[in-house]
Amino acid sequence: MAHEKAVITNRERASLRYDIVGSFLRPAPLKAARAAHAEGRIDDAELEGVENEAIARLVEQERAAGLRAVTDGEFRRSYWHLDFFWGFEGIDHVQMDRGYLFHGVETRADSARVSGKIRFEGHPFLGHYRYLREVAGQDVVARQTIPAPAQLLAELVRGVNREALDRIYPDREELHRDIAQAYRAAIRGFYDLGCRNLQLDDCTWGMLCDARFRETAARNGTDFGMLQETYLNLNNEAISGLPEDLVLTTHVCRGNYRSTWAASGGYEPVAEALLGRSAVSAFYLEYDTERAGGFEPLALVPSNKQIVLGLVSSKQAELENPEAVANRIREAAQVVPLDRLCLSTQCGFASTEEGNLLTEERQWEKIALVREVAESVWG
Repeated sequence: MAHEKAVITNRERASLRYDIVGSFLRPAPLKAARAAHAEGRIDDAELEGVENEAIARLVEQERAAGLRAVTDGEFRRSYWHLDFFWGFEGIDHVQMDRGYLFHGVETRADSARVSGKIRFEGHPFLGHYRYLREVAGQDVVARQTIPAPAQLLAELVRGVNREALDRIYPDREELHRDIAQAYRAAIRGFYDLGCRNLQLDDCTWGMLCDARFRETAARNGTDFGMLQETYLNLNNEAISGLPEDLVLTTHVCRGNYRSTWAASGGYEPVAEALLGRSAVSAFYLEYDTERAGGFEPLALVPSNKQIVLGLVSSKQAELENPEAVANRIREAAQVVPLDRLCLSTQCGFASTEEGNLLTEERQWEKIALVREVAESVWG
């Protein structure tokens, strides 16, 4: 019975019946303030004041939408991942010749490059979480979202960054240890501030689902099985030994930039490693289009873990048909018991500060739709 009670607690804290992934469209005053700050027209304190006001309002909107877990919308970030990487010692903010290529779109050209041994010596995100916890209060979960350790590794081993990496970390095992230790220390820092729910966002697995990515990697001499094990072991090591009442989840995506995507393919190639052996308590899985494949791989998720189905697109403005979404949940329930399933948007609404191509009004309508469908399915 004690084990059963723990599973219920994890579901309530980590995998709520209707949920979000984390990022929200930046409101116009915040965008204006960030532009003014970049141009030197306002200082750090003035920008922080605008950010604080925008986050406090967002939390109230999340509460009004009935969400039991709230985030700061990632309003203080430019990117869902890079800003966090830049907060570690030994990681520099660099500009590349070109950005990532998404489906018909190229991102900005920022990256993270190793400049010394990677260490945690405090992090700006700790202050960000402290404010979120303060405005969230005690009756909702203040969730922290950060990129997964594997995502940092993937960024550092890019060709444009590899020369520095080979010089500083010729022993890749030392690199993996340092990343894991830095992450563990950062996560413990969030925990000490009261965080009990932390989400690891991870596009590495989404890329591994893509046949073209795997073919390119194979031509470059990459062993697909070894790469999966490296990502899995790094992520698991980074969250090992942490307090038992800290709920750790992961979100898997195939790219989310200005309503475009980077990868395509079902979960089958990575299911055994990702779904079967990840040391998290819940999976937030992109499932809004046929690019994500079928639900069959969900059978590999251990029976004590929850699955949050990302069936409502955060990319496209068109509202989904509620009954169609409900039917998809029932379809998934043929593979995994309904009680272990939950519903969310497929990703955040603004993985970078540019945001996806829909209005703030439609953003909240999407969240209302998620709640409506969840309540119709689970009561």
